[in-house]
Amino acid sequence: MAGHSKWKQIKHYKAAADAKRGAMFTKMIREITVAAKAGGGDPDGNPRLRTAIDNAKAASMPKENIERAVKKGTGELEGVDYVEVVYEAYGPGGVAIMIQALTDNPTRTVAEVRAKLSRLGGNLGTTNSVSFMFDRKGQITIEANGRDEDTAMEAALEAGAEDFAKEDDIFTVTTAPADLHAVRTALEAKGLKGTESVLAWIPKNTIRVEGATAEQLVKLLEALEELDDVQKVDANFDMDVSAMQAGS
Repeated sequence: MAGHSKWKQIKHYKAAADAKRGAMFTKMIREITVAAKAGGGDPDGNPRLRTAIDNAKAASMPKENIERAVKKGTGELEGVDYVEVVYEAYGPGGVAIMIQALTDNPTRTVAEVRAKLSRLGGNLGTTNSVSFMFDRKGQITIEANGRDEDTAMEAALEAGAEDFAKEDDIFTVTTAPADLHAVRTALEAKGLKGTESVLAWIPKNTIRVEGATAEQLVKLLEALEELDDVQKVDANFDMDVSAMQAGS
């Protein structure tokens, strides 16, 4: 899980300096709308919607924004018709990248993704060119905040998690995709409230990147995530995050 965890760490460090709440809300609203369209507007009967709403609430999104997004998904309000797409790519150092997007114009989105890749040392791959290097999993991020690691790990495993890891001040709980919502609910009942729950592509193995290659890779991943249509980026890299933080 090092690749996903390292990118999570890097984003966590940078969030305090340049939190882009507006862009984050836009992506969350899009996910709520798509989830409501796919499975209905009742979060109790739609785990994907419940997870999307929980993430939005954890980010302090106003209630009316959430309700409006749900209504757009169910058709009560006029909204944009989004489709889900996944792009596979290679980045600097041969790092494999999975890019999840929600878009109303796939032609525009693939052109934007290709442009970012080309400019920052990557290239777009074909379907299944890198996805075989990853497993599809649910992941819950929890702020450690002085919590006892052993107690948190025990709670996660009892809740049905497949794996638990701590890096710096972040706990990452990994689940089977179908168990994501149930595990999050069980953890919350034990006082372990997640700040984010997502379906992620978890690398089976990682590639070590250092120096200029690592810096260029981070720039590419940031640029991809800044695209309006891109919801999430996962990559199979490992790097020394503390060294990068010191040099930033």
